[in-house]
Parts: sequence; structure tokens; C-alpha cells
Amino acid sequence: MSWLRALKETARSGLTVERQRLDPVIAARAALGLALVIGFSLAVFGPAVAASSAFGAYQAAIATFQRSWRPRPTLALASGASLAVSTFIGYLTGAHEGLFLALLLLWTFLSGLAWAAGPTAGIIASSNVAIMLVTVTLPTSVATAAGHAVMIFAGGVVQAVLVVVLPVRRWGAQRDALADALAAEADYARRLRHDPVAPFDPVPLMTARNAAAVTPGQARRRPAELHGARGLAERIRPVLASLADPAVGVPEEGPARARVRELLAAAASVLDAAAHAIRHGEPVTVPPPAVAALRTPDTGAILHGPSRRAALRLVALLGDVVETAEPRTETTDAGGHGATARTRPTLVRLAPIVVAKARAELRRDSPILRHAIRVSVVTAAGYLLGAVLPFGHGYWAPMASVMVMRPDFSQTYARSVARFGGTLVGVALATAVVQTAHPDVYLSAGLAVVCAFAMYLLMRTGYAAAQVFVAAYVVFLLGMEGAGVTQTVRDRVLLTLIGGLLAMLAYAVYPAWETPRLRGRLADWVASVGRYAAAVTARYADPAGPGSPDVREALLNTRAARVAWQDAVDRATHEPVRHRGLSHAAAEQADHALAEFGRVAMLMEAHLPERGAPPIPAAATLAESLRRATERGAKDVRERKAPRWDDLRETVDAWSDDPPDHFLLHKGAVLLLEALDEVTTALTESTRARAR
Repeated sequence: MSWLRALKETARSGLTVERQRLDPVIAARAALGLALVIGFSLAVFGPAVAASSAFGAYQAAIATFQRSWRPRPTLALASGASLAVSTFIGYLTGAHEGLFLALLLLWTFLSGLAWAAGPTAGIIASSNVAIMLVTVTLPTSVATAAGHAVMIFAGGVVQAVLVVVLPVRRWGAQRDALADALAAEADYARRLRHDPVAPFDPVPLMTARNAAAVTPGQARRRPAELHGARGLAERIRPVLASLADPAVGVPEEGPARARVRELLAAAASVLDAAAHAIRHGEPVTVPPPAVAALRTPDTGAILHGPSRRAALRLVALLGDVVETAEPRTETTDAGGHGATARTRPTLVRLAPIVVAKARAELRRDSPILRHAIRVSVVTAAGYLLGAVLPFGHGYWAPMASVMVMRPDFSQTYARSVARFGGTLVGVALATAVVQTAHPDVYLSAGLAVVCAFAMYLLMRTGYAAAQVFVAAYVVFLLGMEGAGVTQTVRDRVLLTLIGGLLAMLAYAVYPAWETPRLRGRLADWVASVGRYAAAVTARYADPAGPGSPDVREALLNTRAARVAWQDAVDRATHEPVRHRGLSHAAAEQADHALAEFGRVAMLMEAHLPERGAPPIPAAATLAESLRRATERGAKDVRERKAPRWDDLRETVDAWSDDPPDHFLLHKGAVLLLEALDEVTTALTESTRARAR
């Protein structure tokens, strides 16, 4: 993609306003916390302290909107505390230009590394640096700086208390994640009726798994219906695929196929009913036609062998889903339901984990390290440039830079354009109101709260829409003490433009392109999906039942590798660089081939022998050949060679005359080899096209 086209695409993306479900009650709660903090601070301490405390409450509320499964009060407290510390230390060094610049470099570098812990930590850390650039200019002495820091933290405390006192849809995010996973399974069942080899996106299941991890405090309060249904949904998926696939199930036409379609439709209805019940906390209402389809005695007469076993297992699993999804008054622990809940570390115990992740990114090829270097250098340059230019309030330039910069190209450029456009509109409208109405301190505070409410309400609809109200909020808030009207619209917009241009220039000069790393991401997927297939086939030689922990662990790893590959492809699509050895067509063909490889392994998992069943010794040979072939193939992919699958091919060829006595093992091995050969074809054709 050329630079001109990339800039057009990112600009269009940044200015797009998406239609999203709005949460006015949650936005009103956040605005109420902000109003309480501003009102109290104005009445007791005056406009300067009110501005600082308002920033604390404002940022703490934003933290509670982040896509995190941690308790919202914890996020608000962490945000308020970190901003308070940043402000106080920043003020202590503010009198010494060089010392403050060194602190700014360190603080911004650490905020860049915080992305190693995930987007929530990265966003909160970046926002704290940006707001610190404003709040350090408000105090006039060390004592007042300490008071401002206390009030900033108090703003976070107020938002945390409101989340507890005025709860809105308790466990709503976790309910939605689990319901989305069940709904995705229902959609998969419907698609299988018409396409027996339809693909399945594992992201909803991965999201539900992340949502299921709880802190010790959450574990004591979690509703019982949120524990267990996710595991059942994951067990249903391979059963659905096995029932529908003609390779191991029933013919593509005939009475058996009609019965399978009927069962798949009934399964979709049951899963949808369970998803609706969990999402709204209501009893499960299964449509009578679905119940009748699942209970009919004709299944045993029409379906035989593996398809009959899959149908019976599906009916049993769906019954478990309905039972688990029923709302109950007791919590998970009190009811004694299911296995032990996945634990999420507290923030204190999370600290060494985050430090370890950040240290792991201190390597030359790390995109997180490159982002940390970029954002720290750009923020320092913007700060110095803002101080030199004759505009005043030069923090607008570095604040814009640190807020728009992200570890990847498309988000950085899209947010730069969106921030400039939103700031242009927001500052213009707010300044027009100030110059026309001349609001006093309390009216300015009220207008700031209204703008904050609008930002909270619209923040998920697009960055540009939110920035309109962010810019207006800052104008009205600083206008309480007269600081917001001393600068013209032109000056503020120009400083924001400078900050955005610095961010865009930094990525062009010191990029972290995803395109050259595509082969590495693909190799990771090859290796992980190979380990999954090897773990599955090994259980035919050593039966341990469907719940084998090694198979489960391998499946989770291959899902993560697949999502990382797909995310990388999406980011690379918008990058203005030439593909180095992997064209778009090759990436798409390899993706399809490895998805098919994973689907075949999943079908084999669906028919794992029960614990204590007679072992199949030949499966151990297949497992070892799969492991060696995919490990060597992954190494070839990284080294830009055409991968060869000799170990697996030798096993399949040896079985051609004397296959193992199992209806699926030999057929599955052939299908796995065909999928890997398609990967080789995709990469070989890409290399030839590049050579031409």
C-alpha cells in the first residue's frame, strides 16, 4: 500500500463515527462523580484545586470505561493514585527545566512499556502522562502541590465509591462475554447446516475465558450461572463440527443429513435461549420445537456410528448448558458449582508480573520498546517546542502526542487525524461559548461537567467524536480560573496539529512495521497448531478421556497464536510498506490452510476415546511425526524456505497399505497432511511471484 493511500485509509478510519450501544446511565454516574468533586473543591478550595481534582475524577471515570475484567472501583483507584503521584513528583521537578524534562522522558518511556501489560494499562498510563502536563502547571507551592495530589486521588476515590454505591448492571461485562460466546456457538451451528465445514472465530470463546478469571473478592460474589457454561460451550464446538462434517459424519444428502440439520437448528435455538438468559439474568426459555427435535427417538434409528455418538453427546451437553444458565441466588462458591474458578491476581500481585513483561520487551525487535522510545522522544520534543513557541500553554503539543501514539501504525495515524479534527471543532465551539456568554466560575464548571458527560456517552462511538468534548472540557475547566481564555483557537489548534504531526513523523522515521514479521507470526501458528494436533493424536495411544489437560492447554495456545496472526495481518494491510516475501493472497491461502488443519484436529478431538479404552499404538507414531514435522516446518517458514512435512508424509505413506484400526485416525492424518501441503503451496507461489 502506498503512503498516500495509507494516509487516506487511516484518516477515514480516524474520522469514522461508529454506531454503538450507548450507556447513558453509566455516563451519568461518571459525570455525577465529576460534578461532586468539582462542586466540593470549588466551595472549599477554589478554582485551581477544583481543576486538579476534576482531572483526577475525570481520568478515574475514563479508567472504569476501559475493556478490562478487573473490578471497576479498582481501576478508578489505581488511575487516581498514579495520576496523583505523577502530578506531585512532576511539580517538585517543574522548577528545574532539565530535571522535569528527564522525569518526563522517564515517565513517558515507562508509560510506553506499560502496553506490554495490555491496552488498559497502556491507555491509563498514557493518559496520566498527558494530564500531568496540565496539572503540574496549577499549584504554586510544594504544599499546594501536595494538596492538589490529595484531591486528585480523592477524585478517583469518589468515582470508585459511586461504582459501588450506584451499581449499573452488576457483572454486565462478564454476562455479555459469556452470552456472546454462546451466541457465537449458535451462529456456528446454523452455518453448519448449510456449510458442513464452515469456519469458526474463536475470539468470543477467548474473550469469555478472559472474563471468567476473577480476583478472590470477585469469586465470592460471582453469580453461579456465570461459572460452567463457558466450558460447556467449548466442549460443544467440536461436537457440532463432528456431527456436521461429511468426512466423519453423515453423507451430504439423505435422511441422515436432514436429521443432522434438524439437530443443528435445535442446538442453535437452545444456545440462543441460554445466551439470552445469561445476558439478562432471566430463566432459560427453550422453544418447544427445539425440545421436541432433541428428544425425538428417531435419532438412534437414522444416525449410526460416530454421528450417533456425536448426536447423543450434543443432547447431553445442551442439557448441561440449560441447567448451568438458570439464574440462582447463591454465588459460585456457595453453590459449590463446577471446578475451581480461574484466578486473576490482585493489583499488588500483578506488579511483578507487569515488570517481568516489560523487561521481556527490552529487546531490539520489540514493537513495544520501539513505541516507548518513540513516545518519550516525541513528548519531550513537543514539550520543548511548546515552550519555545510564543503561544503559551505549550503542553497542548506534547499532550496531543502522547494521547494519539500507539504501538501500531494505523491507530497512531488515525488518532492523530481524529484528535486534530475533534480539537478544532471542540475548541472552536467552547471558545465561542466563552467569548459570547462570559460564564462565571460555576457556569464554567457546569459546562465542563456537561462536556464530560457527552464524552463518556460517546467515547465508544469514535475517537473524533469524543475529542470534540474532551477539547471543550479542558477549555471550560481551565476557564474556571481564567486560564482557558487567554489562548486563541488558532494557537491551541496549531499546537495540537504540531503534536499530531510529531507523532506521525516519529512513526515514519522509527517504525515498527508488522509486515516483515508476518512470517514469524505464521510460523508461531504452525508450531502451536502442530502441538495441538500432536497432543490430540497422542491421546488415542494413551486414552485419558475428552478432558485431557494437555490437549486443553495446546488448544488455548493455538487459539492465541491464530488471533495474533490475524491481528498482525489486519495491521499489515494498512501499512505503507511492500510485503517482504508474503503477499496478501499467500497470507489468505495460508490462513485458510492452517484453519483447515486446526478443524481436522478438532474433529479428532471430538472423538477422543474415553479413559480406559483400548489404546491405539500407531497413534503415538502419528503424534511424534506431527510434532517433528510442524516444528521443522515452522523453522522453514521463519527462514523464508518452502516448508516440507517429510515426517508426517512418511507416516501417512506407511499407513496406506496397513492403516490403524480406527475410523478417523488414518483419514485425519491424510487431511492434516493435505492442509500442510496447501501451506507450502501458498508460500512457494508467493516466493515465485516475488522473484518475478
